[in-house]
Parts: sequence; C-alpha cells; structure tokens
Amino acid sequence: MYYLFTVGQGDFSVSFYLLLIKFNSFFYIDFRGNHFMGLGMNMGIDLGTSSVLIYVRGKGIVLQEPSVVAINSRSGKVLAVGESAALMLGRTPENVEAVRPLKDGVISDYKVTEVMLRAFISKVSTGFLARYFKPSIVVCVPTVITQVEQRAVEDACRHAGAKEVYLIREPIAAAIGSGIDITQANGSMVVDIGGGTTDIAVISMCQPVVHDSLKIAGNAFDQAIIKYVRRKHNILIGEQTAEDLKINIGCAYPREQELSMEVRGRNLITGMPATLTLTSTEMLEALEEPINQIYDGVHSVLERTPPELMADISQRGIMMSGGGALLYGIDRMLEAKVGVEITIAEDPISCVAVGTGLALNIMDKFDAISG
Repeated sequence: MYYLFTVGQGDFSVSFYLLLIKFNSFFYIDFRGNHFMGLGMNMGIDLGTSSVLIYVRGKGIVLQEPSVVAINSRSGKVLAVGESAALMLGRTPENVEAVRPLKDGVISDYKVTEVMLRAFISKVSTGFLARYFKPSIVVCVPTVITQVEQRAVEDACRHAGAKEVYLIREPIAAAIGSGIDITQANGSMVVDIGGGTTDIAVISMCQPVVHDSLKIAGNAFDQAIIKYVRRKHNILIGEQTAEDLKINIGCAYPREQELSMEVRGRNLITGMPATLTLTSTEMLEALEEPINQIYDGVHSVLERTPPELMADISQRGIMMSGGGALLYGIDRMLEAKVGVEITIAEDPISCVAVGTGLALNIMDKFDAISG
C-alpha cells in the first residue's frame, strides 16, 4: 500500500511515496520519489585561509567565523574552534596552540581542518531533517590546485559529515554570488582577493578561459605592514595590530585626507614596550610591493585573454570580490593602470560563499563543479 507524504514547506517541501511491504508477517518500508535523497541541507562553504563562511539555501549566510582551532599540544584535545579560538592567537600558554589549518587557500593540516569543519557544519545543521539526512556541500577552491589538495578538501568534508561534496573555483563562485550571468558566451573577469590567495579569471560559458592564482592576498598585506614597521621604526607589532592598520588607514591609492593611527609594540633595540603613530602615506608605501604583484597577475591574465573576450571585458569591466577588495583605493589603482572600469561586489566578503551555495541550482549548466 502506498502513502503520499509531503515534508517541509515552500522551497523545502518534498513529496515522496512510502510503500509498506508485507513479507513473512513483517512490514518493510520502501521510499519512492526522485527528490527523497535531497532532503538534507544544501550548503555552500567558503573555506578560506582567514575565515570560513557557510551559506544555506533559503537562509543565506548562517556562519562566518575565523578558521582557527585551539588545541592542547600535549593531549591533542580541541579546546576551541572559530571565534573563541581566534581570541587566543598570540596569547596561549606553552601547552596550548592556536593554529590556522589552511594556508594559501588549501589544507595544510588535514585532521584539524576536519575537526573545524565538523564543528561548523554541526553548528548550522539544525532542524528535523538535519538530524537524519547528511548535507550536500559545495566548497570553493583556488583556481590553481593539485589533485592531492583537491582530494584533501573532498575527504575532509565527507569525514566532517557531508553526503556529497562538489568543488567550484573561487572566481566562478564569486561571479555567481555577485550576480554575473556566467552561462552566456560573454567574457567576465573576476579578481577575488581573499586571505591567502588572489584568484583571477576570465570566465565564459561557466568555465574559466584564462586564470591564475597568486599566493598574495590579505595575509600578505599584514606581513608587509609588519615588515615595514620593523624595518623603518625598529618596532615589532603583532598580526592583529597590522590588520587593524590595514583596515583603518591602509590604502593602495593616495587618500584625499591623511589619516594616522597609534599602535603599540616592542622596541627591538631596547626590548621595551613602544608606542608609535603611523600614517596612511606610510601604509601606501608598506603595501606597494604586494599591490604591484596583484596588478602584475591581472596584467598577465589580460595578456593571455582572447581578443573577443577582451572586448567584452572592456565593455563590462572587472568585478572585484573578497575581503582584500575592501582595501581603500585598490579598485582605483587597478582602474588607473589597466584602463578598464573596476566594480567592487555589493558584499565582497560573502559573495563567494553565496555563489558557492547558489551553484547547486545550476549544476546541470556547467562542469566547473566537482573538479
């Protein structure tokens, strides 16, 4: 005997048949319906070097936390994950280690990444269906990634609780998340500046035609600031201080109004605490090298772009995404050097995660997913 059931509401409603089969005085249950296996959550994960964002279909961005895990180095016990672990960076005792399990956009510590993903996935997997059905996950990866690195991402997600895992290149996810129709035979160029990598791609018909991935991004900006302050002022500052400088007075193009900020660190000559006031002009000088490397990457991709796609880019412009796109004046600097209009995505930090989640809806239209 068949019974028709409907589970969920709206976009989440799924109808299926339940068949009761009587055999040797026992009843067996058989589920019928093409969509039954899709009852689990569909989520997109932006697995970044600095932070992890999770997008759930129908809910939007449900999690945004630093990709940091605190571990007891003696027992191996995980003490904290995400925001609470990030607060421990640079402040831990000898037996506690706060680590970032991803480096340059790829997994550097497999086991810690698995623990972190399991914690984040379980945190957002709420509701009746989440208890019984594993989620389908789309994860973004850099445009240049080896088979070993790709397999590490897939395995970590599956062991963290995913039923199905698909991979999508970061620029393609950024393009989808920022509203670009990548299914057409038009050239679209995306520059995604994350924490560990800058991914540059010219996309047409859902595929990257020309692409590159640079290990120069937000973290490299921080290191350039630390290096500059140490070299010029003989003062050592921490990564968090460097990031604050980057956010508040950092720039890739001269500011109309000079800004300054007071910071504290350690004097490398006396070994004593030191206070220093830095200006936005100094930040422009400090960031000159990594910014020029990003420009060189954009220039290299454009040089290899076919002429018809180049014409499309000249007309449509270049889209920038990622947290690095928020650095003051980076769009104006590229626009001045490249001669093409630069647009920053409406929500540059989360558009990759949003595009990663939305990619599940157009899986039949492109092969960029699943490697």
